[in-house]
Amino acid sequence: MSESKPKRGMDLAKMERGVRLILEGAGENPNREGLKQTPARVARMYQEILGGLHEDPHVHLRTVHKEKHDEMVLVKNIPLYSMCEHHMLPFAGVAHVAYIPKNGRIVGLSKLARVVEGLSRRLQVQERLTKQTADLIMEHLDPLGVMVVIEAEHMCMSMRGAKKPKTITVTSAVRGIFRTNPITRAEAITLIRGGLTGGKEV
Repeated sequence: MSESKPKRGMDLAKMERGVRLILEGAGENPNREGLKQTPARVARMYQEILGGLHEDPHVHLRTVHKEKHDEMVLVKNIPLYSMCEHHMLPFAGVAHVAYIPKNGRIVGLSKLARVVEGLSRRLQVQERLTKQTADLIMEHLDPLGVMVVIEAEHMCMSMRGAKKPKTITVTSAVRGIFRTNPITRAEAITLIRGGLTGGKEV
């Protein structure tokens, strides 16, 4: 077992010991050739995919720009990978994030993707991830409204239990005008489902 030091709040040595115990509990020999480095590899993997636990996603929304734009901004198909906290198996999919600026307050488009990434890279449930993303944007941008839709496949449903691969879970969180104005909400849903390609409606 390597002597990795804790980094950014993570104790790699402790994680390695835990993986070793899992291997032993499963009836494996953690000292055999193919598994000797597995505890260290798994610990480093968790350090990477759970790195959002020790990051503050608020920082991505601190730089706000002023622009004369009061129409919808939608970033579609943001890839996300997260870990279900119930079985510690991955779920993966895409997020769609829409907001309508107020008083010209906009943020760099990549920042929305970084918010999704930062909140995803931790032990999560999809419902909470959706809500946290919407609430964070509402808090920092103070827009007229926010809508977040996440579509994901959960390995805990595909590999075990119900064993239903390719099943997609869809969650949404709507705030502000997206909640109170059905026309605005319908516009966002239309754009998410199909939207525009090459300037033409599809």
